[in-house]
Amino acid sequence: MLKRIEVVAALIRDGDKIFATQRGYGEYKDFWEFPGGKIEPGETPEAALKREIKEELATEIDVNEYVGTVDYDYPDFHITLLLYLCSMVSGNLELLEHESAKWLLASELDTVSWLPADLEIIPKLKSLLALN
Repeated sequence: MLKRIEVVAALIRDGDKIFATQRGYGEYKDFWEFPGGKIEPGETPEAALKREIKEELATEIDVNEYVGTVDYDYPDFHITLLLYLCSMVSGNLELLEHESAKWLLASELDTVSWLPADLEIIPKLKSLLALN
């Protein structure tokens, strides 16, 4: 049976753009993802997301809206990815763990190589961005 990992990811929004980060390490180095990380025991998804964004990007966020959950089987583990629309409160999104980052318009979401689990939310994200 595959190891199960539960993670949260922030869809940090600024107007009609979403913030994406590029992994700088590990098996999936150079793939793009939405920033976030593992939920610690006893932590709510929202608290985990605020902590992870502070650790990875030195930025305070508001968790605004639950967008959806992606369940995905990687070769070595199963991931449950909870995604939330977020907005910046303070900070400058400093890259403390990622090798690169960029703001993407809905029309640009297909221009980067997403991690497979993150890719699953792109169609929904495009419609969310188009609505506002």
